[in-house]
Amino acid sequence: MVETTIKVEGMSCGHCQMTVTKAISGVEGVSSVDVDLEKGEANVSYDPEATDIDTIKKAVNDSGYKA
Repeated sequence: MVETTIKVEGMSCGHCQMTVTKAISGVEGVSSVDVDLEKGEANVSYDPEATDIDTIKKAVNDSGYKA
């Protein structure tokens, strides 16, 4: 597993936080995600054999926020 932190721009409420969490959790290979609204970050643990950071960032961008 690889752990990384992604900056997420545009979150302003708990709903935003939940949307980003669901988007990242839906990526195959992601084992855990913790989105910090105050810091504007997502801490992600994922299997590099199954996905990569660009795919995770795309999921965030596709959900309406900027990674």
